[in-house]
Amino acid sequence: MLKIKRVPTVVSNYQKDESADDSVVGCGRNCLGACCINGARLPLYACKKLEKSGDGEKPVAFLESLVLGEWEDRFQRGLFRYDVTACETKVIPGKYGFVAQLNEGRHLKKRPTEFRVDKVLQSFDGNKFNFTKVGQEELLFQFEAGEDSEAQFFPCMPLDAENSPSVVAINVSPIEYGHVLLIPRVLDCLPQRIDHKSLLLALHMATEAANPYFRLGYNSLGAFATINHLHFQVHQILTISLGQRQVMIQLDNLCNLMRECSAGRPCLTRT
Repeated sequence: MLKIKRVPTVVSNYQKDESADDSVVGCGRNCLGACCINGARLPLYACKKLEKSGDGEKPVAFLESLVLGEWEDRFQRGLFRYDVTACETKVIPGKYGFVAQLNEGRHLKKRPTEFRVDKVLQSFDGNKFNFTKVGQEELLFQFEAGEDSEAQFFPCMPLDAENSPSVVAINVSPIEYGHVLLIPRVLDCLPQRIDHKSLLLALHMATEAANPYFRLGYNSLGAFATINHLHFQVHQILTISLGQRQVMIQLDNLCNLMRECSAGRPCLTRT
């Protein structure tokens, strides 16, 4: 007689495994919960104050070495649900230069929504999946706004549970190469509701990247956010049209011009 074995649907890299070994210390997933966080360490990048941003030398190349370098490391370790670099991508002809991507993995393997979609603001629910349940190997580094005039980088710093660090983690269902998440004050378990402090942190990251192809966005519940835990989407645009590239360069020149003028330096544009 034919028997069909029921296999549970995988909704997370760290979905609860009923056959887990009870002898493992903590929950066995090396997560950010109280069961596993003691002794956890991550690199820490402390950016300089926004009003002091300029052309000072960074301790590490923030975007190329830290964000993309750490993302590539996790990619090589097979932590993503699919290979986003293999997705067919092209620029649609026309004056707007829209980019089309056939990403079957994100449609078929993306974590399903676990909350009501008819209400934008909802209370945090610790029983549902949230970022305290991700494995620490998915985390790239801690990110914070520093108090010094220069950025600082510490290769190995403890995760201070009492002060709830802001962290950068991979998005296991990426839409682009280098797609990561900025999670403000991750242990405070804030719902997906933008606030002044978290927005300022996101602006710090965008300023630190200093790249016209760097993108940082926010989507709420009801706008395709699948996790009710405060986070921003971060990625870099690799496939763009010539027209878009020219506009980005012009905007980049304008931003630099405004920054130089506000600092009282000679106003020079880049070519």
